[in-house]
Amino acid sequence: MLPQSFIVLSLLLCSLSTHFWVLKSEESSIYDVLRSNGLPMGLLPKGVTDFTLDDSGNFEVHLDQACNAKFENELHYDTNVSGNLSYGQIDGLSGISAQDLFLWFPVKEIRVDVPTSGLIYFDVGVVSKQFSLSSFETPRDCMVAQLDDLQSGRSKAETLSKGQLAQLRYRLHQKAFSRAIL
Repeated sequence: MLPQSFIVLSLLLCSLSTHFWVLKSEESSIYDVLRSNGLPMGLLPKGVTDFTLDDSGNFEVHLDQACNAKFENELHYDTNVSGNLSYGQIDGLSGISAQDLFLWFPVKEIRVDVPTSGLIYFDVGVVSKQFSLSSFETPRDCMVAQLDDLQSGRSKAETLSKGQLAQLRYRLHQKAFSRAIL
């Protein structure tokens, strides 16, 4: 009996490992991985060829150089972007910053709550901002980053007081509300 159980167990393990290998080979790019996890391909800029992804969803993307891409707001990508990928969201994100009101904010999380809503949310710590999901359907060209502007904007964002952050949060919500009405 023991040899038959061992053979069945071995075949089962071999089958599972082949299944996971096929899944990995089908998802040959980070863009395919994003799409298979309910996220738009355009969250990362064009030309990403080097990435790692482990079984728990931790990923790291390597870019040739830091760069900026223009959407409704401008996004900055460091040379290394990493986070934890699960269906419809990336959390523990590092390496992406979003510009708003001339300040740069590190993006902590990106999520799509309800795909049919057409909305994607970027959490920058002080506020969660929504964008049109269609803006991120295709990867954008990424231009070489202007580091002086980025560092200046980041240091300004890091030194804001709690009162200033609350006021900024209010302005961002008002801006989003006025866009929703129009």
